[in-house]
Formats: sequence, C-alpha cells, structure tokens
Amino acid sequence: MLVKFYPNAYISSLADVNPGYFSARGIKGLILDLDNTIIPWRAGDFEPEIVNLIKEYKEAGLKLCVVSNAFNKRVTGLLEPLGIPWVARAGKPRRKPFVKALSILGSTAGETAIIGDQLFTDIFGGNRIGLYTVLVVPISKREFIGTKFVRVLEKIFLHKLAQKGVIEKPR
Repeated sequence: MLVKFYPNAYISSLADVNPGYFSARGIKGLILDLDNTIIPWRAGDFEPEIVNLIKEYKEAGLKLCVVSNAFNKRVTGLLEPLGIPWVARAGKPRRKPFVKALSILGSTAGETAIIGDQLFTDIFGGNRIGLYTVLVVPISKREFIGTKFVRVLEKIFLHKLAQKGVIEKPR
C-alpha cells in the first residue's frame, strides 16, 4: 500500500528535467500540478524560466495539461494565455481528474507523467492510475494552511523513503 506514495523521481525544480528525460522514458504527455510546482502558491504570473521550459516541452512534442485543486477562475486566467488545457477544482488524489487529463492529452497512463509537489495528492493520485510520478520540491514555503499541516507528515515520510534508499533527496 505504501508504495503508492513512492515517486518514480524526486527533483529540486521543474527546470531539472528537460524534454529528453521524458522521451527517454516513453513519456508523451505531462500532467502538471499548478501551485508550488510551476508557480508559487497564489502567484499571479509565471516566471520567465517556467514559460520558456513549457515552450521547450511543447516544441519537443510533449503534450501538457494542468490538474489543480485551485479554483477555475484563477487556473483559467493563468493557463489560457499559455495555451495549456487544465482540470481545475480537481479534488486530487481522486482518479477522475487524472483520467480526464489523460483524455485531454490523448495519451495512456503508461506514456504520461505527473509532476507535482505533494506526495499525498499528486504522487498518490498519479500512482493510483499508473502514471510515471515526479515529486518536485515546492517552489515556495508559502501555502494553504491545510497543506502546511500535511507537509509535516510528508517530511517524515520522505525522510523514511530516503533512509530506505527508495528516493535520493535533491540537492
């Protein structure tokens, strides 16, 4: 049961993985979390580095979709200008938003990765349907109060995974 919380990869930043990383693993579609994965929590705009990386992913032929628990209005305002489809108010880790994202991407679970900053929503949800899961260190320490409480459990769990050699802590 606990293996459902194990990420396939653990990285310090989205910028640490270029398109070749995914194509080498047969990945054709990327499901991205929004807050603290590609943009700081409650931020109103993307950093130029992330915009360039998204462009690079698209140019390499990767299909992108954001799955976020954030409200639709915010998600729409951020992603429409970038031309990235989304599933908002997703209710992760439920299966339904991930399945919807797969439909949007036109890819199977085996050829799709989820990149997110939370073990108990992004990684668990992705593993439940067989996605390649990539855990990223949160961009910012600022976040929803409920998430702060979950981070305590997450920190303990990640420490145990590192001790077991399941993951290597990012530098």
